[in-house]
Amino acid sequence: MKKFTLLLLWVSIAFSVNAQIKNIDLQKVVNYQYWPNEVYGINPMNDGENYTIYDYSNGYNKIEIAKYSYASGKKIETLVNLSELGIGYVSSDYSFSNDNTKILLHTDVKRIYRHSFTAKYYVYDIKNKKLTPVSDEANLQIASFSPDGKQVAFMRENNLFIKNLETGDETQLTTDGLKNKIINGAPDWVYEEEFGFKKAYEWSPDGKYLAYIKFDESEVKEFNIIKYAGEKPHFAQNELYPGLYTYKYPKAGEDNSIVSVHIYNLSTKKTIKADIGNNTDIYIPRIKWNKDGSFLGIERLNRAQNIIELLAANPETGATKTLIKDTNKYYIGDEVYDNIVFLDDNQHILIMSERNGYRHLYLYKTDGTFEIQLTNGKWDVTDYYGFDPDKKLIYFQAATESPLRREIYSVKINGKGMKKISSGVGTNNAEFSTGCKYFINTFSNIHTPPYITLNKANGKVIDVLQDNHDYLEMIKGMGGVNEEFFKIKTSEGIELNAFRIVPPDFDETKTYPAIIVQYSGPNSQTVLDDWEFGWNNYLAQEGFIVIGVDPRGTGARGEEFRKITFHQLGKYETIDLVEAAKFIGNLPYIDKDRIGIWGWSYGGFMVLNAMTRGGGVFNTGVAVAPVTNWRYYDNIYTERYMGKPQDNPDGYDSNSPLNHVDDFEGNLLLCFGTADDNVHPQNSYEFIEKMVQANKPMLTFPFTNRNHGIYGGNTRYYLFNMKTKFFIEHLMPKTK
Repeated sequence: MKKFTLLLLWVSIAFSVNAQIKNIDLQKVVNYQYWPNEVYGINPMNDGENYTIYDYSNGYNKIEIAKYSYASGKKIETLVNLSELGIGYVSSDYSFSNDNTKILLHTDVKRIYRHSFTAKYYVYDIKNKKLTPVSDEANLQIASFSPDGKQVAFMRENNLFIKNLETGDETQLTTDGLKNKIINGAPDWVYEEEFGFKKAYEWSPDGKYLAYIKFDESEVKEFNIIKYAGEKPHFAQNELYPGLYTYKYPKAGEDNSIVSVHIYNLSTKKTIKADIGNNTDIYIPRIKWNKDGSFLGIERLNRAQNIIELLAANPETGATKTLIKDTNKYYIGDEVYDNIVFLDDNQHILIMSERNGYRHLYLYKTDGTFEIQLTNGKWDVTDYYGFDPDKKLIYFQAATESPLRREIYSVKINGKGMKKISSGVGTNNAEFSTGCKYFINTFSNIHTPPYITLNKANGKVIDVLQDNHDYLEMIKGMGGVNEEFFKIKTSEGIELNAFRIVPPDFDETKTYPAIIVQYSGPNSQTVLDDWEFGWNNYLAQEGFIVIGVDPRGTGARGEEFRKITFHQLGKYETIDLVEAAKFIGNLPYIDKDRIGIWGWSYGGFMVLNAMTRGGGVFNTGVAVAPVTNWRYYDNIYTERYMGKPQDNPDGYDSNSPLNHVDDFEGNLLLCFGTADDNVHPQNSYEFIEKMVQANKPMLTFPFTNRNHGIYGGNTRYYLFNMKTKFFIEHLMPKTK
């Protein structure tokens, strides 16, 4: 379960403004027309000295991949004008061969799930300006260059293939791929959604082998989604009789795909199976080669997700040995999988772990011998960026100064000399060059839209790539909204981070309706010192005070704060949100009888919990695509936090809003997509039925054929306009 859709719309912005100006347009909000300027499609080249961007600043008729120098920040050349290739719109997700002479492009993208898609792939030869299709077919997935750039691997119809670019020959590596049965080289639905990746194969560094994960979905239960004719999208075949989309979806406590790891030898054309043990009730969230290709690293995670092991597999025999084992008394979060890293010195393995109560970096030798804890303190490392093998420096992001902020640091490989290399106070996100000699930093806070700079590795600014000055002036001219952070202290003495956004004509002597915005899911954060502008500003313009709250269970405050919700999702978050409503209701400028709450996905789950268990502190709520019982949700996400329902039935049922509708109070709008493959409409339908039988009034709205994001055509505007009007109707004082 992810919250990317909501993050695009949640808001934090602060200015001193002309209080009379009110011209934020909702249609522009939902169409992202108030989105700041960014630098798109940044792609570090393998030489470590140059990078490219996907440049459409001159319009969509002249989209370029342009090459820039890290040292100077200046444009060197246009590598290709994508609009002149004659193959339609080319995605910004492109990749280079290791020698930077070829670019792998794709077009005709057709989405499957959150990360996955099929497409038509092409190889563009930069020197010869030649474009060659990888295949005549347009249903390819996850294509990638071999290390020497002479071959391309890809998946088609659940099987793996290799195309030789010099001879044109195509080799099929697997033949057993079949929809809803066997997948070779790409994750199944639940792995893609909850382990966050789309490619489950990896070339060895020398190009001798291609390793992949096979998913046997045969025993995973199917879920059916009804598809109607609709309009955007339109399914002509369903105009009279609705169709069914059937796919494998393992719910909490149910069987998963059986996974196995295989290694194909390109010379012998033979495939061996790696030994990952006899227990099939496990997960393999990643495979990755060590730097010289002498072994394949396999991450093995137990079903309870509290033990992760790094195995080393011999590519010739498949024999394995365990290098590293990390355990946790609660669970191991999904941020770990990409942060088990073979360093470029080919002597060390870096891992991210919470073994001391905070998320930190640890260093091992390649034989699995523990060496040193690299970072330490009562703060969380939030991302790993890279390693400079020459200077022996490791670069990472952390929340050392405040859970609301993010800084960039370097530390020596011996754990000494930790140094902050970012200067902006707020949120810093870096993208380092190959070899980590340079980085591009995107800085923002509630006062500053994205300020994007090109920097040396020590933090010195080389060039400003985007300052968003004109955008900032536009926002000021629109009136803006004041925002500030504050603390909410609960009756248990817990301090919760919060923000408020007030109307442009705010007067502390008056009282206002308030709307609490939240997501509240494990390790998430709504309250951050970064730039966002959208629907929350619009609500404030309409006369609401918007309050953002992060209850217990949310991120960057250490393991005990984050994992208190273990086996009890919804319990402590509900307590904290109700306490937050009571706290703000006691503020002199907020009307305690006119407090609303809204949320999407996990946030929608919390809206329903708050209104069934909140004792009437919330007058009005809007829940979009909510979970209503974790028994209905997928097993990887749910069991990570809740265990199996067979082992924790009370944790599942006592915190389900389905079981508390008799205590429901307030006005509710419930919206959902009828084709939501993630949080199934089953969740909403079952809640509606419970409310009907309890004779509790509510307003529901299903969006035909829409998935978890609820978009397409006029859909997003319709949804947000409806939510706005619902809050105005029930929370705004009636004028005579």
